[in-house]
Amino acid sequence: MGPKPCLASLPIMPSKDYQKHLDTLRHSKPVVLPSMLLCDFGKLAREVELLEEAGVEALHLDVMDGVFVPNISYGMPIVEAVRKVTQLPIDVHLMIRSPGKYAKAFVEAGADLITFHVETINRPEDVELLETIRGMGVAAGLAINPSTPMDALLPHVNHCDLVLVMSVEAGFGGQTFNPVALERLQLLRTQFGSDLLLEVDGGVNVATAGACVASGADLLVVGSAIFKQHDYCQAMAHLYQSFASEAQSIIKAT
Repeated sequence: MGPKPCLASLPIMPSKDYQKHLDTLRHSKPVVLPSMLLCDFGKLAREVELLEEAGVEALHLDVMDGVFVPNISYGMPIVEAVRKVTQLPIDVHLMIRSPGKYAKAFVEAGADLITFHVETINRPEDVELLETIRGMGVAAGLAINPSTPMDALLPHVNHCDLVLVMSVEAGFGGQTFNPVALERLQLLRTQFGSDLLLEVDGGVNVATAGACVASGADLLVVGSAIFKQHDYCQAMAHLYQSFASEAQSIIKAT
């Protein structure tokens, strides 16, 4: 598995065909999704252009409300702004207390995939939001923090298109990668098969990405390992090389 080629920008053709996006991501996996929280929003269009040239196949946007998590990031206007400058799938991670109040607005802003936190589910009907999102033509999934027992998630996985396994607590900076995420990825892959997209977020870099892929991750959310690098093409190449290196290590060990 070698680095993916740099690609030229394509014309913008937003789509709400969530099954098409799911199929594309399944066929392309593993896929690196830059966490746009770290991009230069003063040069948003140029940032997206550089990411597309580096071969990026989807973008990840973290939405924080200052309630469910202590920090505040951005909302629908930023999602809409990103949608205007790319046709890439937009993966929106809602770190908010009341995802049901805002899911439609994020769909209208241009989200193609939406995950919200299992920790916000307090009633059986809260899970129905997954089907509501899917009914609007957008892929739907749940996210889980490292400190949350898997028993809170497992009963709902069959209703998900994807599951986002957090390797750090959502909304807190300066945390290191928690290897419990690898155990959770392995469990989900074994129990629910290859159709379920597994995503991992938090501390993913060249040192941890390979183990994530080996454990079953299809989608890897990456921040500093891309945006803190001078050359996005080179950063992406290093990440994909780390996948290949891990695969070779596993082959040698068996």
